[in-house]
Amino acid sequence: MAFVRCIALAFERRGLDAAPALAAAQITPAQLHRPDARITALQMELVSAAAMQALDDEALGWFSRRLPWGSYGLLCRASTGAASLGLALKRWCRHHRLLTEDVLLRLEVAGDAARLSLAEQWPLGELREFCLVTLLRYVHGYACWAVDSRIPLLEAAFPFAPPPHADAYAHMFPGPVRFGADAAGFAFDARYLALPLRRDEAALNAMLKRALPLTVRQYRRDRLLAQRVRERLRQQPGATAEDLAGALFLSARSLHRQLQEEGASLQALKDAVRRDIALELLLRGNRPIKQVAQAAGFDNEKSFTRAFKGWTGEAPGALRERAKLAAAAGGGDSGGTGAGPA
Repeated sequence: MAFVRCIALAFERRGLDAAPALAAAQITPAQLHRPDARITALQMELVSAAAMQALDDEALGWFSRRLPWGSYGLLCRASTGAASLGLALKRWCRHHRLLTEDVLLRLEVAGDAARLSLAEQWPLGELREFCLVTLLRYVHGYACWAVDSRIPLLEAAFPFAPPPHADAYAHMFPGPVRFGADAAGFAFDARYLALPLRRDEAALNAMLKRALPLTVRQYRRDRLLAQRVRERLRQQPGATAEDLAGALFLSARSLHRQLQEEGASLQALKDAVRRDIALELLLRGNRPIKQVAQAAGFDNEKSFTRAFKGWTGEAPGALRERAKLAAAAGGGDSGGTGAGPA
């Protein structure tokens, strides 16, 4: 409700009545002033839409000038023609400056992480938190929609102390949240920048008819989820569905559902990763089979051997012995050829 109070403040500063916008979302004056009051995502969508049109300001009073209704739609249009998400976000940052210079956006890549940050050029006052949170949700929501993928965050950072409603941030940002940062921004896996945009003009027109859900709801599907699950399993081969889901900020049910949507399954990914780990250790080292089993995430050698036979058709010890014989035979052939007569 703290964000709705910011919307009411924007009306007050313009000398306008916020009651019709609040009524559109079925928010009563009594609820508005309750410190612990909460609203649903749909209520936030409805009150925001009503306020933006009543104020003719999609920035809802944050900036030194209004951003008339349709401003962020133009930003979406300017960015959607890009070949990749990285180019689209660069356009978004550059063109946002045409709307206002009160806040400047920047996209940077360092190693495996991409970071989108906000630099405040204008005092945002009482609307600061609402402004920074919403701007980051705008960019993140658009990016997820553009590539049709949930984009998990490595971090969402904010330059203020945790507010009383800090627990609500977990519903808005899919990843760790840090307060007391130098600047507002979020970081994510840079590989998402290479994804091609999957939206055309028709999809953009349909989205713009009801764009606000992108800013108040997290996107569901992750097009890199199977790849991220593989990487997590390489680090922790014995991880359960609950372990993996928690690390990826999903429920176990959502993890299974999203993998199924990608044409994958958790068990198949586990088998593939465990097999690769086992083969690598068997063929490149001399670890005892028991240690190979443990490194591949198995509780005991017997269950490992049974699974390995299912993957390769032979026992781990037999495969290692065959590989050694093949290597020795190859070395002998090479030496004999070099020493033979011309």
